[in-house]
Amino acid sequence: MIIEVCGLRRLFGRVAAVDGLTFGIERGDAVGYIGANGAGKSTTIKMLTGILRPTAGTVRTCGLEPMRQRRRLARRIGVVFGQRSQLWWDLPLRDSYRALGAIHRLDFRPRLAELAERLDLGDFLDTPVRQLSLGQRIRGEVAAALLHAPELLILDEPTIGLDVLSKERLRSFLIEQRAAGTSLLLATHDMGDVRRLTDRLLVVDHGRLAFDGTLDGLARQVGAERILVLDLAEPAPPLDFVAGTRLVGVEAGGLRQRLSFAPGTTTVAAILAAVATAAQLHDLTIEEPDIEAVVRRLYSLST
Repeated sequence: MIIEVCGLRRLFGRVAAVDGLTFGIERGDAVGYIGANGAGKSTTIKMLTGILRPTAGTVRTCGLEPMRQRRRLARRIGVVFGQRSQLWWDLPLRDSYRALGAIHRLDFRPRLAELAERLDLGDFLDTPVRQLSLGQRIRGEVAAALLHAPELLILDEPTIGLDVLSKERLRSFLIEQRAAGTSLLLATHDMGDVRRLTDRLLVVDHGRLAFDGTLDGLARQVGAERILVLDLAEPAPPLDFVAGTRLVGVEAGGLRQRLSFAPGTTTVAAILAAVATAAQLHDLTIEEPDIEAVVRRLYSLST
């Protein structure tokens, strides 16, 4: 396994930020690690990477003990904290990579050339980090985490604050890295990241594991619904007849209508086929359930 956690606890005074976590992640897997703010996600990541010492329990990352073998582990993992930088603020981006290459004792230039092409860094490699846009800086952070070709990439809110185009570019790149064999642990509130990048979910709340499975499995367990937003070519009567859905909104005199449905009860294709019998579709979008609402619902069912 790339990550093995057993009975992991971390106390801050009398507060248990992580309380008895046990899970494993196989090599090559892509796993979402989600939960509401304060659930213990960042604390877990800090123990996985050797930044914090567990109060109790055991953890092994890449087969190593993170605190005792932190230097060896640093050569085998990459970490991106969305709100903390590993780049030198006043230096050109290229100089940060030069420094990281020296730290890892590697010739960084061939790998940087590859990453610069895939992440489109070429236009700002010689720009000081403080002058980069948020999207440029995050791409630079991901390149820094992957400069030494790690086995495991850990991402803590990597797309926070990014525009749609920047998010999609980063997601596509991470899909490529996963296909190349890099294991991925993604802590995020963004359900788009979870759906595009991961195959499995670990949900935590108050430091405890509440769910281990797929996103659709989680939605089925808590009864969470997705919203299909239909923009029609012409106004239409309320679409309240579509099997497996619930009409939750009609706007602009019937030009836009919102249908709620639970994954597993029907499909988008089936809904569209039914809608087509009564109205002409112009465009559609899908609104995913809010992750904090899903977690709250999960815990309300278990109490």
